[in-house]
Amino acid sequence: MRNLNSVHLNGLRALEAVGRLGSLQAAAEELGVSIGAVSQQVIKAEAQLDHVIFERTPKGMVATEAGARLLAGLTEGFNALSQAVATTQRRDDGILTISVAPVFAARWLVCRLDRFAERHPEISLRMDATTRLVNPALCDVDIGIRVGSGQWPDVKAELLLAQEVFPVCSPAMAARLREPADILSLPAVIDGRAMFTWEVWMREAGLSGATLETRHVFNDASLCLDAAIAGQGVMLAWQTLADFSLQQGQLVAPFAIRAKTGFGHYFITAEGSREPKNVRDFKAWIREEMAGTLKLFA
Repeated sequence: MRNLNSVHLNGLRALEAVGRLGSLQAAAEELGVSIGAVSQQVIKAEAQLDHVIFERTPKGMVATEAGARLLAGLTEGFNALSQAVATTQRRDDGILTISVAPVFAARWLVCRLDRFAERHPEISLRMDATTRLVNPALCDVDIGIRVGSGQWPDVKAELLLAQEVFPVCSPAMAARLREPADILSLPAVIDGRAMFTWEVWMREAGLSGATLETRHVFNDASLCLDAAIAGQGVMLAWQTLADFSLQQGQLVAPFAIRAKTGFGHYFITAEGSREPKNVRDFKAWIREEMAGTLKLFA
C-alpha cells in the first residue's frame, strides 16, 4: 500500500465523488466543501497520479479510459471503507433510524407512530426527514422510504405501494361535481415539483388534452393539500398524501377514477446486506398500515 503515500486521500475522495455523481457541484454538496475546493483536489490528484482522469467537456466532467478503471476501483474501495466505519458506529437494535420525505412523514407516517410504539416498545425511532436519496450502506440510516421509479443505483429498492393519483377538493367544491368533466370548472392547485401532470388523470377519465385553470403553484405537495383543504382549488393527490385528510372529512375524492403514474413508494435498504430484525419489524408494520390505507381506496 506504499503507493498510496503519493496520493492524498482527499484527492481520491474528490475523484470518486465527481465520477460517481457526474459533476463538481454534486460532489461538493456530498463532501461538504466548495466547488472550487473539489476542482483543486481533482487537479492535484491527477498531477500526483500523472494521469488525466477527466476530460473537461461542455457537458461536464467525462472520465477517460484510464479514469474509468480507477474510478470503479475507488468506488468499490470507499464503499468498503464506509461499510466498515458504519459497522463500527452502528447503534444497537433498540434504535432504528429511518429516512423519509417530509411530506410522507407529515401526512401519513407520524400520525401512526403511536401504534408502532405499542407494537414494538423495544424500538426507538429516529427520523431523518429529507428528499435526498440516502444509501444505508454509507451512513447511519437503517431504512428509507422514497417515491420514484425504483431504479436507483447502489441500493436495494423494494416496492411498497404503486402510486395512483386522483383529484381531491373540499366538500363544498365537491358538491358542485356530477361527472368528471365538471372538474374543468374548478381552479387547480398545482404541485410544481410533481413527477406527473394532470394529463395522467385526464387520460384515465376520458378527458385527454383538457386543462384546468391554475390558481396556485407550490413547490411542496403538503402546501398544495392545505390549499385544497382551505377550498382554494382541486389538487391531484395520491394515496399516502390524502389518506388522513379524507378520513377526517377535510377533503373529498369526488370520483373513483384512479390513474397509475408509473412511480411507487419503495423501501430503500443496503444492497447485499442482511436486514437487522428491527428493520424487518418496521417493514412488516408499515405494510400492515399501508393495507389499511389501501382499503380506503378499494
